[in-house]
Amino acid sequence: MPAILDKAVPWGRSFDEYARMFALSEADLASRILDCAAGPSSFNAEMHRSGRRVVSCDPTYALSAADIRQRIGETYHTMVAAAESTRERFVWRDIESPQHLGQIRMAAMEQFLADYPSGLHEGRYRIAALPSLPFRDAEFDLALCSHFLFTYSDLFPLEFHIESIREMCRVAREARIFPLLPNFANEHSAHLAPAMDRLASAGYRCEVLCVPYEFQKGGNEMLRVSRLQH
Repeated sequence: MPAILDKAVPWGRSFDEYARMFALSEADLASRILDCAAGPSSFNAEMHRSGRRVVSCDPTYALSAADIRQRIGETYHTMVAAAESTRERFVWRDIESPQHLGQIRMAAMEQFLADYPSGLHEGRYRIAALPSLPFRDAEFDLALCSHFLFTYSDLFPLEFHIESIREMCRVAREARIFPLLPNFANEHSAHLAPAMDRLASAGYRCEVLCVPYEFQKGGNEMLRVSRLQH
């Protein structure tokens, strides 16, 4: 099995979750959107069905739909079990239980898998990884990153986060990152404050904003970053 597949943990989010995680307005949804480290979310598929366009990028897109489906099957029960063992760290409201979480995630991933072959052919899914993206300066209006930056603070150092955010702001006029908590934690990533300080010193506007979504307790904030000069 390819090494990239061994490391990937596919766990897809839906359009509704994206809209709330990133506080997406109708104007946002009509803009040019790049979804970074998108994995098997159904955001692209659902946007495409509504006549809107998103470009999603992820190194996992080097794999076939069959390989991604296999990886989902290998990790699905582990992810549900992890939510069960740490259930006190989550808000069980819209998502009622670890089993319900699994159902929601699987429904999103099934939509992704159905859309993936045609989306790959159409260029809506691109093989790329932060902190180096194969897009032109200001090619997009909005770059999103869900459950990657800050989520994996134990795997990626501060410099990786800063370089990735700068790259998102190179290819888009604004970057939005959610959540600001590491996996299974309920406090801000240790990288957040120094990353914001460094970016502000380099001429970026950084804001932490509340959003209408909370699953991890305390995880109802996104980071919005833009360049002060375009």
